[in-house]
Amino acid sequence: PGGVSVRIVYPGSSDWFKKIVTMYRIIVSLLFVFGLYGGVSAQSLASFKERLSQPAGSAAVTVVEHGDAAGVVSRESQSNDRIRFKGYRIGIFFDNGAEARANALAAKQTFETAFPDIPVYLVYENPYFKVSAGNCVTSEEAIVLLGKIRSQFPEAYLMREDLTVADLIR
Repeated sequence: PGGVSVRIVYPGSSDWFKKIVTMYRIIVSLLFVFGLYGGVSAQSLASFKERLSQPAGSAAVTVVEHGDAAGVVSRESQSNDRIRFKGYRIGIFFDNGAEARANALAAKQTFETAFPDIPVYLVYENPYFKVSAGNCVTSEEAIVLLGKIRSQFPEAYLMREDLTVADLIR
């Protein structure tokens, strides 16, 4: 059957780095095992594979696509937005005041400028505007991201959120 193999070469013996790499391996494996990569166009799949092969550290990652993996991905196109699971995001704004909408838009734009590689979401849940960022599967990953974001947004906070498989691929 089709799938993607990921070979990772560790540059050193950093436990933190190994945990991050292991987490990505688990995520990729789970997504393929359960056939959850549906809804990914060829362009977004290529983008995902490119991001996967360029880790933040100095590890070397080789992504090898097997057989009909792209076909399986495109056949499962409807399932990404329906399947939800609990994950984490970082809250950077939450308000319902008179200027809440304008302030939420400003917070989102400031975040996008400071952290262009991290997805950011502006949501209106009556009566609140909230801005959150990231798509973290584990609390450990979210805590690392929170530390990074607090350099620009000192009042940022961790929040539990429903995520979809499509969120992870973006």
